[in-house]
Amino acid sequence: MPDLEEAWVAAQDTPGGAGKFLRKYAAFTLLVIDEWLLDRPTESMRTMLLELMERRYGETSTVFCTQYQQKDWHHRLGAGVHADAIMDRIIHNTTWVDTGTYNMREQTALASA
Repeated sequence: MPDLEEAWVAAQDTPGGAGKFLRKYAAFTLLVIDEWLLDRPTESMRTMLLELMERRYGETSTVFCTQYQQKDWHHRLGAGVHADAIMDRIIHNTTWVDTGTYNMREQTALASA
């Protein structure tokens, strides 16, 4: 997510960059967004996420990797109409995989100690 935001900011500084950015990320067959909502998105980022999710909806797959429960996403997205619209495009046709409390980094650290 931080890299996606950085790429989005850079794209806005070039003529036609925002459209090119959205076409590029909408076209990926599978988009994996790690660190989803680690930081609260800015208004510009929420607008981009809405447009990106709209373009991907029903066409391609998106994987969201996060430490936050789905019930907290709306609030972290700003709890406004953009958050409503983004969540609408995410929650429909979704398969949720809850990995529980297992921490792979913790297990790896114990194994190497």
